[in-house]
Amino acid sequence: MPVPKRRTGKSKRNMRRSHHALTPPCLTECPSCGEKTMPHRVCPKCGHYKERLVIGGKSE
Repeated sequence: MPVPKRRTGKSKRNMRRSHHALTPPCLTECPSCGEKTMPHRVCPKCGHYKERLVIGGKSE
């Protein structure tokens, strides 16, 4: 079984890991209540999706 001949340097290791960073989630504004929500999902605060009531949201 092949084994590496030399130790991988810090620069090469870090270049390989450059794509491992996490990205923050994209948030959109709910058109009915203005709460920040994930796109293409029902708003957990008011229960609207695409400006129509889908589920009964929490009463304020």
